[in-house]
Amino acid sequence: MDTDNAPVPAGPRDVPPPAAPPPPPWQSVQPWQRITVGTPGPEFEALPPGEYAYDVPDTECDGWSTGELAMRFASVRGAKHRYYRQPRQDAARAAVHAASGSVVFAVADGVSSASEAEQGAVAACRAAVERMLDLLDGAGGRVDLRDVACRAADRLGELTRWRLGGKDPEFSEVAGLYATTLVAGVVRPHPEGPVVEVCRVGDSGAWALDRASGRYQQLFPTKTGTDVLLVSSTVTPLPHVPDPLEQTGRRLSPGEVLLVGTDGFADPLGDGDGQVGSLFAAHLARPLPPLWLAHLLDFSRETFDDDRTLLAVWPSAPGGRR
Repeated sequence: MDTDNAPVPAGPRDVPPPAAPPPPPWQSVQPWQRITVGTPGPEFEALPPGEYAYDVPDTECDGWSTGELAMRFASVRGAKHRYYRQPRQDAARAAVHAASGSVVFAVADGVSSASEAEQGAVAACRAAVERMLDLLDGAGGRVDLRDVACRAADRLGELTRWRLGGKDPEFSEVAGLYATTLVAGVVRPHPEGPVVEVCRVGDSGAWALDRASGRYQQLFPTKTGTDVLLVSSTVTPLPHVPDPLEQTGRRLSPGEVLLVGTDGFADPLGDGDGQVGSLFAAHLARPLPPLWLAHLLDFSRETFDDDRTLLAVWPSAPGGRR
């Protein structure tokens, strides 16, 4: 059989190889780069705090929403503490009172001269939040903010007594261990707009941010305002509770967000008309992911190396929008 001239059977058509599947979306996601505002500060790998500060993380954040309010907070260790192996001395805590829908909050900045400042800040926040929840459960739901501040001061005294093996402490001993600033308050839902009641001991701050204009209204006098002729570093913190206690209240409009922060945020913010104010006004126009708030708060700017803590509460607009 002559096979040389036999017909060649038709083979399959040339088919191009299948295209490679696209990479998973996460493969193209780059790590967040630290936000720089103006001239950045030095970059370095953070050093661990002392061995007994293992329960004070470098960064913490939280966030949730009720039907009427949205809450976010973040607290980050400053460059100075990261470099010198010291723990973050700021703290924040918040909770919702289930029966009323009110949000209670506390923000504290442990005083650097206190040997256990980080523990004092956390203890003061916890005590303040617990006391406000108890008071909201009471008849009429009235929150006596002086009572709240005194309860936080008492908690610091209890901690000191425990540290001293049951001995009643002197005021100076409490301050030497656990001195801290405190801003504490409650945001109550209301058909005409949430009502804020807030007090402070020390130099931490609070603001109402107008989301449309980006302007910050200070709820307490600040040490960096344009009307301040001399900046003072003097702080009178807990366990001292001043009489009268510094406190204020106001109603939030649907276009405002309540901000509460330590001086690590307040100092670079100033009057809010600079680059830091613009940065936060742009990102706080609506509730943002808690992790992003922490990243935002960790911005780099030379000379500003303190711990930073910021808590925000947004009201709902008609129809549930924020």
